[in-house]
Amino acid sequence: MPNNVAARPLTLAYSPCPNDTYIFAALANNLLDDVPEIRVALEDVESLNIAALKADYELTKVSYGAVPDLMGRYRILRAGGALGRGCGPLVITRPGHSKNLQDYTDKLIAIPGERTTATLLLKLALQARPHTLVLRFDQIIDAVLRGTVDAGLIIHESRFTYEAAGLEKVLDLGEWWEGQTGLPIPLGGILVRDDVQNPEKLNGLIGRSLQFAREHEDDIGPYVRQHSAENSDEIVRKHIALYVNEYSEDLGVDGMRAVHELVARAKERGFLPAGAAEPQFV
Repeated sequence: MPNNVAARPLTLAYSPCPNDTYIFAALANNLLDDVPEIRVALEDVESLNIAALKADYELTKVSYGAVPDLMGRYRILRAGGALGRGCGPLVITRPGHSKNLQDYTDKLIAIPGERTTATLLLKLALQARPHTLVLRFDQIIDAVLRGTVDAGLIIHESRFTYEAAGLEKVLDLGEWWEGQTGLPIPLGGILVRDDVQNPEKLNGLIGRSLQFAREHEDDIGPYVRQHSAENSDEIVRKHIALYVNEYSEDLGVDGMRAVHELVARAKERGFLPAGAAEPQFV
C-alpha cells in the first residue's frame, strides 16, 4: 500500500560510518522541525545491499554497484549519497608484495561484499573476476596482516588506518576510475522505495539534516562517534571531510553521469547482464 511521507514513520537504513551518521544525525535524533518520524536501522553496507534486494526499508543507503538489481523497487535520491574525488577504495597488501594489481588476478583478495561498488571497481580494473573472501570492512586489515589473504580491498575508515598498521597500497581504485573517466567515484547512494509518496520532498529533508550537521557539529558529534569503527576524533574528522561534500547535497549532472558510467562499463565488461536496469533518479 502506498505510504504518505507525513502520515507514519519512515524506515531509514544507513551504515554506521561517519559520513552517513553525520548526514542523518539530525533526522535520526529528531533535531529538525516539521519532518516525519523516522525509524532508523544501522547496518554494514553489504547487509544494506542484501536488505534492499528484499525491499526491507523505505529509505536505504546502498552501494552503487548494487543499484541495477534494485531499480524495480527503488529509485535514487539526489541527496545524501557518497561520491567524490580522491576517496576511492584501496587495494592493500603486506610489505614486500607486488604493487602491480595484475599480479593479483589469481591471488586471494579480501573484499567488503560482493555487491559493493569497491568490488565492482576491482573487477573493472583487473578486467577479471578475482578470487575473493568476503569479510566485514573492518576485518580486512587484520586478514591481510595475518596472511589469511594476499591483498585486501578497503573502504570507509580503513583508508586512514592501513599505513599505521604496516600495510602498503597496491592501487587506489578511485584514482584509477578518475583517470579512466574524469568523473567522480560513485560509491553509495540513498534509495527511496517506489511505494513512498512525494519522494522528491525527501531530497530536501536530507539536505536540511546535512545543513543542521554543518551548523551544529557539537550537537551531532557524540552520535557520530558512538557508531564509528574508529575512536580517533582525527580519523572521524578526516572521514567526514573527504566523504561529505557537494555531491552529498546534490548529485548534480556529473554525479548522475558517474553512476550511469559505472553501470555502462560493468555491462560492457560482462560484470552486469546486458539487460540490467538503468539507474533511475528522483
